[in-house]
Amino acid sequence: MPKLLSAVYTILVINAIKLSAAFCGELCLINSMEKITVTGQIFQYLITGLTVGSIYAMVAVGFNIIYNVTEIINFAQGEFVMLGGLIMVFFYAVVKLPLIVAFPATVILVTLVGILLDRLAIRPIRHPSVLTLIIATIAASILIKGAAMLIWGKDPYDLPAFSGRDAITVFGAVIQPQYFWVIGFLIIVVIALSIFFDRTIIGKAMSACADNPDAASLVGINVQQMILLSFALSAAIGAVAGITITPISLMEYDRGAMLAVKGFGAAILGGLGSFPGAVVGGLIMGTIESLGAGLISSGYKDAFALIVLLVVLFFKPSGIMGSIEISRIKRF
Repeated sequence: MPKLLSAVYTILVINAIKLSAAFCGELCLINSMEKITVTGQIFQYLITGLTVGSIYAMVAVGFNIIYNVTEIINFAQGEFVMLGGLIMVFFYAVVKLPLIVAFPATVILVTLVGILLDRLAIRPIRHPSVLTLIIATIAASILIKGAAMLIWGKDPYDLPAFSGRDAITVFGAVIQPQYFWVIGFLIIVVIALSIFFDRTIIGKAMSACADNPDAASLVGINVQQMILLSFALSAAIGAVAGITITPISLMEYDRGAMLAVKGFGAAILGGLGSFPGAVVGGLIMGTIESLGAGLISSGYKDAFALIVLLVVLFFKPSGIMGSIEISRIKRF
């Protein structure tokens, strides 16, 4: 395994073990119920795990979009999720815009932040190395987090659920309607990206830049514009993830770091650069966390997912659905 990626894995393990249980309230909801069967408990944990895993999957997809085009690991990806949640709270709860207006307005605004990240933090760097660009994204993440703290403060913010908070009981499990919104938006994102990259000229141009940017430039593709578009798409997907998860777990200025670590772990687990792998990796991590927190202890939920991640990487360093041949093309 290349040295740089190994160092990133080490940082991932150290930080993930220290993270607080952000979704503990949702993951442990079933523990407070006395009248429920074992089957109902397991079903509850699976549904909750798929919901949390869907967020990890969207973050992982955002990582892969930028990585495939630029070879950069964008550690500001989690901040897009955080901004999506907080800006949506501002538009919907403070400005009182209708949901159908506040949602796209939030996505557009966070997309602009992604574009500014490329324009102000990535493009001005002369003769950049991959490591230099990664450090630039880390610096941008810190700046965005600080700006969010100044604007929104340190208190967590809630957002009304899109379909109310009347729980649905299925097989003895209590399911919040917002769970279906989260999983549904993951499906929409996956379908939309599949159509975009397989059926559109711009999507095929981005794929060409991912395969060989020099050759793509020679045939007339504007590589800089494709990089800009990759940051915009990544930010938009992060905004959707932040908007849909806020009614479940609240949102605060420092939530982005945890989501970035978990999303990056999902991308690595599924195979860095693989979009199907990002979805599979996110769902696996979320499910393992939920089952581990519910059946064993919520205090070790981060460790359960990381153990599985390390085991997979030990036997298959490229990830579950990654290709070692494709990985070698990258400068990592």
